[in-house]
Amino acid sequence: MSERPVLAIASGGGHWVQLLRLRPAFGERSVVYASVSELYGEDVPGQTLHVVPDANRDEPWGIVRLALEVARLVWRTRPALVVSTGAAPGLFGLVFGRLLGARTVWVDSVANVERVSLSGRLARPFAQLWLTQWPHLARDGGPDFAGSVL
Repeated sequence: MSERPVLAIASGGGHWVQLLRLRPAFGERSVVYASVSELYGEDVPGQTLHVVPDANRDEPWGIVRLALEVARLVWRTRPALVVSTGAAPGLFGLVFGRLLGARTVWVDSVANVERVSLSGRLARPFAQLWLTQWPHLARDGGPDFAGSVL
């Protein structure tokens, strides 16, 4: 049986850019990427990219569809580790990954200067490692600060 992959999952824009900055941490491990645009495949040549629907909290049915797609992706890939920089796709990736026994890491976006994101707060119970990119947001019990990716 082959090694279980890392699932690196994030929504678009800055979340995706920050996720790409974490690639050196994955080393030689097999990585499956997931995000909201097929164009992001150009950023990870030779790697698998799964496209999931884009949705936010203002689109209840879109969130349901996203959750179902991410659940299916996690079930099919059976990752050993799920890593996300946010937002909704990453939240669902952590939830379903944790339910299937994967290790989970949430890195809150550097854009969240004033407080941890809503997705980050919701991901907290499912994140075995919960990180902020701002030292002043670190607290006992998390999130922790270990540097920034930008």
